[in-house]
Amino acid sequence: MSSPISANWTSVNAACQPLVDSLIADAQALQLDISTLSNGTRIVDAGINCVGGLEAGRLIGEICMGGLGTATLGTNSGFDNWPWSVNVHAKTPVLSCLGSQYAGWSLSHEKFFALGSGPGRALAGKEEVLKEFGYKDEAETTTIVLEVDSFPPIEVAEKVARDCGIKAEHLTFILTPTSSLAGVMQIAIRVLEVAMHKAHTLHFPMDKIIDGFGVTPVAPPGGDFMTGMGRTNDAILYGGMVHLFVKSTDEEAQDLAEKLPSNTSSDYGRPFGEVFKSYDFDFFKVDPMLFSPAKVIVTNANTGKSFTAGELNPELLTTSFGL
Repeated sequence: MSSPISANWTSVNAACQPLVDSLIADAQALQLDISTLSNGTRIVDAGINCVGGLEAGRLIGEICMGGLGTATLGTNSGFDNWPWSVNVHAKTPVLSCLGSQYAGWSLSHEKFFALGSGPGRALAGKEEVLKEFGYKDEAETTTIVLEVDSFPPIEVAEKVARDCGIKAEHLTFILTPTSSLAGVMQIAIRVLEVAMHKAHTLHFPMDKIIDGFGVTPVAPPGGDFMTGMGRTNDAILYGGMVHLFVKSTDEEAQDLAEKLPSNTSSDYGRPFGEVFKSYDFDFFKVDPMLFSPAKVIVTNANTGKSFTAGELNPELLTTSFGL
């Protein structure tokens, strides 16, 4: 019987905790607000009642990646009229992107709803993707990042702490509204994760992906949730570029490259806000093949051959960003 892909995986919570501690220690400089719920759960506000900023979003993006990824600002997005970009690399891409960063934990109470990402997911181990990989982390403290514009109720904090097997006072929520600078930055940093999730959706053997990096434009904040959500999605769908390194056959690598880009989707070609509206704001009606970077390169480390597919779409990004 073969070992699970997670056999040699490290603890995302252990790798991540120093970054969380640093974020909180530098909260004033990063223009963040720190507070606690009545049960002791710590709240890091990165843009609801405070300014936050791009650097806060960059650090939060690295926290989402379980402390196993790096994000750096760049000036080469592939677009002449919007050069600002973020470069993303993960040490262990499957673990970092799908074991931590992916927003896969549905959290709700009454009118509050959010998708949780970050290392807390690996403690709870609720999601099928984590069970598939055979990965469950152990730690006494953890962090969950939420893309929300309101504070979570105490009931959500209690549920997360209980599911993670920790005390509520050892839980940290980081809040990043989509309309904030921190929000648009931490979403841009998901460009590699989006490619990894698409590869998983395509049933590519995840243990054959050995490395990867990506670059995507950092969208301007939209001023409201819907505009922000549309722009941040468009940045990746029409401006994101990802390079994956695999150990496979050339046929597998070429097939992955050809199926990965967003332009393989029937919903490709309109701003995401329009697509979302056309489906009555139901995410599950959108073609799942749309959620991918615009352009990909897949390099087979066994043979040295590389396969490229997809294209950047400057016209659509210009429209989306309001340039």
